[in-house]
Amino acid sequence: MSAGRRPFGLGRLFGSVRARTALGATAVVAVVLVAAGIAVLLPLHANLTDQADQQADSAARDFALDIASKVPARSSYADLGLPETGKQPMQRISGTGSPVVWIERDPDSQVIAESDDDDGGHGKGRGKGDGSREDDGGSDDPAIGEIGEITGHSTERVTVDGRAGDYRFASIEVTDTAGRTLVVHAGASLAARQSAVGTAAVAMLLGLPVLLLVVGGVTWLVTRRALRPVEGIRREMAAITASEDLSRRVPEPAAHDEVARLARTTNETLTALEAAVDRQRRFVADASHELRSPIASLRTQLEVGDAYPELLDVPGAVADTVRLQRLAADLLLLARLDAGERPGRTRLDLGALVREEVSQRTSDRIPVTVETGQGIEVAGSRGQLARVLGNLLDNAQRHARGSVEVSVHRADDGQVVLAVTDDGSGVPEAERERIFERFVRLDSARSRDDGGAGLGLAIARDVAERHGGTLTVANSPSGGAHFALRLPSQLAAAAS
Repeated sequence: MSAGRRPFGLGRLFGSVRARTALGATAVVAVVLVAAGIAVLLPLHANLTDQADQQADSAARDFALDIASKVPARSSYADLGLPETGKQPMQRISGTGSPVVWIERDPDSQVIAESDDDDGGHGKGRGKGDGSREDDGGSDDPAIGEIGEITGHSTERVTVDGRAGDYRFASIEVTDTAGRTLVVHAGASLAARQSAVGTAAVAMLLGLPVLLLVVGGVTWLVTRRALRPVEGIRREMAAITASEDLSRRVPEPAAHDEVARLARTTNETLTALEAAVDRQRRFVADASHELRSPIASLRTQLEVGDAYPELLDVPGAVADTVRLQRLAADLLLLARLDAGERPGRTRLDLGALVREEVSQRTSDRIPVTVETGQGIEVAGSRGQLARVLGNLLDNAQRHARGSVEVSVHRADDGQVVLAVTDDGSGVPEAERERIFERFVRLDSARSRDDGGAGLGLAIARDVAERHGGTLTVANSPSGGAHFALRLPSQLAAAAS
């Protein structure tokens, strides 16, 4: 692989869902483990330090009790086995370990300690002195033969028997029976603490990469297995796109998870897309067929008129031209509706619109009876609603025997209802939804001389739905067709 293609390969690798999921899970686990390690090591460190403090406290008190109980006989610290100055440590053997101990004289004390017992003493809490001492001007030093409280802790590195190590020291003051105030420093080794904390830290550092590798690998495998159906869906969609065969479907996993729902939704989308494409193809084919007839008729008449002017059928040519114009207008409106054009929200009086439109229909073969109320308002496109009314009236004029009625009223549910009723043969119940499909005409209305192209009712329903309403058909009391356009009231729309 060339150097120039490596970034692309890495980009594809880390751009995949599997890689991002594995890296994300690994990062989260790493953060959690580091936080957990800190949460474990800090308390462990603190607990072991507390234990060392307790050991140092115990050693300091024991040694201070030994000093407090000594009966001085000579003026030297040598009898106690301790150096007279400095912090030169010495090892004192006790029953609980080997603490490091040294003592310092109080700088205000001028008395040299003496002892008549040179065994180093292992004071086991023996009795204190008589507690009598002279007032030294408010000093907080312990009374003669008594010890004070632990004054503090510190960590120092000292060398014992040639071995350097860290010790936790406790300090305590003591006044011996000769009135000398000393400061005893006793230290407990921190080797156990360092060993335990170090072992835990090393174990965590060694185990962390292994655990992260396991988490990343498992996440990668699990994600790969979970996304395998998605890859199958992708491949099938790519094949459908390449073949343009919308009848194919993507595989649906047997599981009831998100991927299965995605597959089902994809197949539903493909079904809807296939139906839309089929509908579009039929629409184009039907439109071409409907346009071909008037165009062919018009061409024939013009050719005859050109050859034999006295035979030119001018009214027929005008009728074919008008029919062609109406068909083109219908196709244009359907194209705009299919493109998602939303109607305007103009506030208009539907009753006034009906009266105005009916008054302009002077060429209808059957007079139209109008029954409307006052102030029944809706919101929408005046032109499109007038188009719906005109299509419904045209349909009624073609089928009515002698009566066409239009009414506008407010229903009990608050909606506005525009109804067009005729006394024709009606619409069979099995055909009541089919008549709203494009280019559909029932057998009784297939004559192109008497009927349109089968787009009027389809346009009417599309306009009704885009105005938030419905258009349905039922039988009228007289046996004919009863078309009902239901629209939201302007009052209800304003209230919402």
